Amino acid sequence: MSDASKIRSAVPSRRSILRQVALTAGGTAALGTIISGNRRAEAQTRVAQKVVGYQDTPHDGQRCDNCLQFDPPSACKVVAGTIAPSGWCKIYVRKPA
Repeated sequence: MSDASKIRSAVPSRRSILRQVALTAGGTAALGTIISGNRRAEAQTRVAQKVVGYQDTPHDGQRCDNCLQFDPPSACKVVAGTIAPSGWCKIYVRKPA
């Protein structure tokens, strides 16, 4: 197995990341109906920055502040922690015009 193949197999695919986010959100939604108003349910819907490959610099013109998931001034609806407006991650979705 070449070094490139080893690296590709070690990095999670975008599909697997989105699947994990969807499963986490779905599980949290079910939990939220049981424990309505609990802040723990909100925290469980967000994934770690490492999981989505978050970086605090833009990628090919894609930036958090023009992503559908960005929650100004420094948060994300999907990714946990402080998010830089000039950052980027693998689940970037451009805001509609």
